[in-house]
Amino acid sequence: MRLDIRLPIGLLFSLLGVLLVVFGLIADKTVFQPSLGINVNLWWGIVMLVFGVAMFLLGRRGTATARLTEESPEGIKIEEMEHQAGLEE
Repeated sequence: MRLDIRLPIGLLFSLLGVLLVVFGLIADKTVFQPSLGINVNLWWGIVMLVFGVAMFLLGRRGTATARLTEESPEGIKIEEMEHQAGLEE
């Protein structure tokens, strides 16, 4: 299976970031009085959205260059060692 963990993490953070940004934009200003008037939901939503998009893009880039274990020199060496030790099924 060639699933890079950055793809679901990127999607999750992007989705949560969008939700926080939307809530930060439509929320009443009195909600932010305990936090010195700073719209914490908006700012952390932006941070999470940027992080999520970066992870997703890095995951997409990494997936294209990923190789199977059997195709890499290190993987072939490990497979040979496992075969010699009798660890294969």
